[in-house]
Amino acid sequence: MLLRTIEKFLRDYQIAPTRFGRDAVRDPRLVFDLRMGRDPGDRVKRRVEHFMNEYRRSVSQ
Repeated sequence: MLLRTIEKFLRDYQIAPTRFGRDAVRDPRLVFDLRMGRDPGDRVKRRVEHFMNEYRRSVSQ
C-alpha cells in the first residue's frame, strides 16, 4: 500500500526515487528497497506520509 502511494506520488510530481527517499527519510535507497520487498516500520511510514502531505500543501499554494 505504501509503495503504491509513493509510486503515484513520484509520477504525479515527477520526483526521482532517490530524491524522494533522501528528502523524506534521508535514505536515497528507500524506494528501491521497498520495491525489493523492504517492510518499513511505523516511524518511516509516518515520516513518508508527512513528507508527501507537506509537499502537496507547498505545491498547491
